[in-house]
Amino acid sequence: MNLKADYVPWPHDFLRSLHGLPDLPPDHEKSLQQAIARLKLPPGLAATLARLYYPLAVYLLERLAEIPSPLVLGINGAQGTGKSTAARILKVLLERGFGRHVCAISIDDLYLTREARGELAINVHPLLATRGVPGTHNVNLGLRVLESLQKAGPHSETVIPRFDKAHDQPFPCADQEIFVGHPDFILFEGWCVGAVPEPLSALTRPVNELERREDGDGEWRRYVNKCLADYQPLFQKIDILAMLKAPSFDKVYEWRALQEKELQSQLSKTELRNSRLMSGEKLKRFLMHYERLTRWMLTEMPDRADFTFELDDKHSVEKITVKVVR
Repeated sequence: MNLKADYVPWPHDFLRSLHGLPDLPPDHEKSLQQAIARLKLPPGLAATLARLYYPLAVYLLERLAEIPSPLVLGINGAQGTGKSTAARILKVLLERGFGRHVCAISIDDLYLTREARGELAINVHPLLATRGVPGTHNVNLGLRVLESLQKAGPHSETVIPRFDKAHDQPFPCADQEIFVGHPDFILFEGWCVGAVPEPLSALTRPVNELERREDGDGEWRRYVNKCLADYQPLFQKIDILAMLKAPSFDKVYEWRALQEKELQSQLSKTELRNSRLMSGEKLKRFLMHYERLTRWMLTEMPDRADFTFELDDKHSVEKITVKVVR
């Protein structure tokens, strides 16, 4: 992601609207620079993104003084928009820059096991074998994790689930993350974080070839939409919602293909042979599962999101809309 050079009003105008700009503790500055450098992003990109998200971090610090911790920031974005990177940058800014305790969790880490999705495929609809849409996550697990973090004491240990996309299964229990203590912030990111169900009238017409051929009667999309209603107690935990808005669904495939290529480059030849990574037509079919809800969010969510970072075709931030400044 790039930040257009002529888009300067975001940090200056936004920060000026806040009560005050907190000073970066001098002893944290070097630590912050080192932590950003370890994010393994292209040269200059991490620093650019740090400048982009710094005002948001400042705003979160201000809001933390007004509500009981932890403050939950929801980060929504279609595949490839950079939501996971945004969470990583914000975590560094808040932890290393301002000495706060931060837990990051992705809705992707709540995916059901391949076996559980297989049962849904048999009992409800074959398309539910593919992870991604509402109905393929363990919502109760997500609620338990967030509630555990909210109630955590200084020495509490909370298990944070992690999902292995390369093998399409949750990581073993021994490889799950343990978060110690009570967080000041929870960064909750994911492609459908904060989404609301579509109107039933919108479900009558298929949006792509997958729905036309494999969900002709609409049973799958109605089930997914119904399940999304069950996600609302989880999304109601969000205090601030930020959206990374893709210019269109057509760009999502291109950006997700780059993600798959990056994942492939991180695996050994043996791991690659045993992985379930995708490309070409297989990836296109996979993304068709996400298309309906993605298109709906691109239309509906910007009117609700507290922060909307609009991306152009080149993955640059074209416009930032803020609805929370007092």
